[in-house]
Amino acid sequence: MLEETFKKVQTASRKLALLEEEKINDILVSLAEKAEQNIEDILKENKKDLDRMPESDPKFDRLKLTEQRIRDIANDLRNVARLPSPLGISLEKKDLNSGLELQKITVPLGVIGIIYEARPNVTFDVFSLCLKSGNACLLKGGSDAEYSNQFIVKLIKEVLQEKEVNTDILELLPSDRSATTEMLNAVGNVDIIIPRGSQNLINYVRENAKVPVIETGAGIVHTYFDKSGDLESGANIIFNSKTRRVSVCNALDCLVIHQDRLADLPELTKKLAEKDVEIFADENAFNSLKNHYPESLLIHAGEEHFGTEFLDYKMSIKTVSDLDEALNHIAKYSSRHSEAIIAKDEDTINIFLKSVDAAAVYANASTAFTDGAQFGLGAEIGISTQKLHARGPMALREMTSYKWVIKGHGTVRIP
Repeated sequence: MLEETFKKVQTASRKLALLEEEKINDILVSLAEKAEQNIEDILKENKKDLDRMPESDPKFDRLKLTEQRIRDIANDLRNVARLPSPLGISLEKKDLNSGLELQKITVPLGVIGIIYEARPNVTFDVFSLCLKSGNACLLKGGSDAEYSNQFIVKLIKEVLQEKEVNTDILELLPSDRSATTEMLNAVGNVDIIIPRGSQNLINYVRENAKVPVIETGAGIVHTYFDKSGDLESGANIIFNSKTRRVSVCNALDCLVIHQDRLADLPELTKKLAEKDVEIFADENAFNSLKNHYPESLLIHAGEEHFGTEFLDYKMSIKTVSDLDEALNHIAKYSSRHSEAIIAKDEDTINIFLKSVDAAAVYANASTAFTDGAQFGLGAEIGISTQKLHARGPMALREMTSYKWVIKGHGTVRIP
């Protein structure tokens, strides 16, 4: 039973709002230094996890840490330390005729429960963002990253202890499913739950949680190449969106192409063959690519290939007759994460940007930019695909709520 653990974290969270910003930043900088000092040991623990997973698993790249990735994580920690605090910001202020002074200010959410899969970097990310925004955190990592997560949390708690901060502001829960169930039902002790991972994980959390949920993670990403699209920039955008890093949620899953541009499809996909990208093409696209794309990588698409987040060197292609058909296809299969159009015609672009329902909608740019740091927000806890509270990168400001602070002068309400 984890109820006592949840209560400890809830109690510790109430003191977090009193921590000075200078001390929070000092903790983050010290953690960055400790991560770099312990690169060899982190990699050793990470290897224990990697040894249990075949390299062919799409999650392998997410699980893998390298010296450079750890140094990048350390730099991210320093970047978060340099960001302005999201707390105590006055969102609204007014003086009432009654004599009351009202102010609406940003405050922490409280205790945030994060459920994530094979991503040990998330352990660092979540802690840094929660600490900076005054939130305590309960981490529920997957068993795939168990050794990595345990060691990273150990380092974090060492830094907290050195800085004389209650180590209960962070807890790593057991990796078994029962811990997830307990956290999903921890009403009164956990304020919000954020699942970060596959669509199956998100669906499970949404369907079983009694605690409020913010959905993040799953990205079924489309790019529509319009009849007015530029061939050269289109090929570059498609290549970057698909292959920059296939295991992330902003990677391209489905190319939607106007039937008038099928003759250009071999050129649009030419560079993908260099990365051995497997293409599941509908009949029209298949015929266009036949004899122009490696036979071993070209497969007839089935219904199952649309609405799939591949997280791998795989992609589907759908041919449409016009913009409306493209919009309908995207609406049917989108996870509301990131969607893009490649076009020159301004009217077409504007219709697409206004019509597509997603957290991030692009015109003539790669969806690889859907990221808190790339948006100039410093960092993120995930990409929210819902519409309540926050949408898009869950950065520092999105990890706060607000409260009304009212000051009077012996003021009473007269009927």
